[in-house]
Amino acid sequence: MMILLENENIKVAVAAKGAELQSIQSKLTGLEYLWKGDSAYWGKFSPVLFPIVGGLKNNTYRVGNQSYQLPRHGFARDLEFEAEQISKTEAVFTLVNNEETLKIYPFEFKFSLRYKLSGASVSCTYEVNNPGETDLLFSVGGHPAFAVPLTADTLYEDYYLDFSQDESLNIHQIEDNLISDEVLILQLNDRKLSLQHELFYNDALVMKDLKSTSIKIRNTKNQHGLNFRFIDFPFFGIWAAKDADFVCLEPWCGIADGIHHNQQLSDKEGIQSLSPGLDWKRSWEVEVL
Repeated sequence: MMILLENENIKVAVAAKGAELQSIQSKLTGLEYLWKGDSAYWGKFSPVLFPIVGGLKNNTYRVGNQSYQLPRHGFARDLEFEAEQISKTEAVFTLVNNEETLKIYPFEFKFSLRYKLSGASVSCTYEVNNPGETDLLFSVGGHPAFAVPLTADTLYEDYYLDFSQDESLNIHQIEDNLISDEVLILQLNDRKLSLQHELFYNDALVMKDLKSTSIKIRNTKNQHGLNFRFIDFPFFGIWAAKDADFVCLEPWCGIADGIHHNQQLSDKEGIQSLSPGLDWKRSWEVEVL
């Protein structure tokens, strides 16, 4: 099932499976801003990461004395959400715990993604509710893949990321899908990072202390690009599959296990703890330029 949202500026498509964005298209230029989902490189468009972000040590975590296993980035991206179209410009997709999720993730939850159009922007809001009687431990993150290059007259190397505040990036190196002790400092040029496929040959650029709350994708040949805005996400990833024509901008409330992690979910870096009956929200937004 696919839900279509539209206003005078943009058209957006979202699939009920994984509540995953499939398309962000400008009605003014006809440009498609999302990656095409080519499975020869990476078959996703904008998967949601829940109830974990990144990989677990030995794909295993513990709640008390009980061990469980989860795949990298959790299970929500592969499940069917209940879809509700609120209006022509807003839709909500909801996933709740069931018998199968409880076998691998022993928490009751209600998890929703709310997509809303405003002008030339689409926002994605993660909404988590704890309907259970114990604290809900979870992580959540975005993984939208944006098309680079956007236009036929540009190349991947013509594009750059323009950070709103950072002068350099502290990159936490990945070792077997886990966060290692090694940190690489990547200096920016006037807060700009030129895109090259080689940047991502060793996996994602993972940051724990990003100061910026917006990152623009721009190019040196024309004015087309986008502005990606995010608030209150303590971790951030930037990634592309090897030699693929996209870049993922990934705001996270959570991160992969460190190589020394004790595998207790309650001790996991970045884990969110939500008391019974309470709600939790975070949002990011894409404005097409």
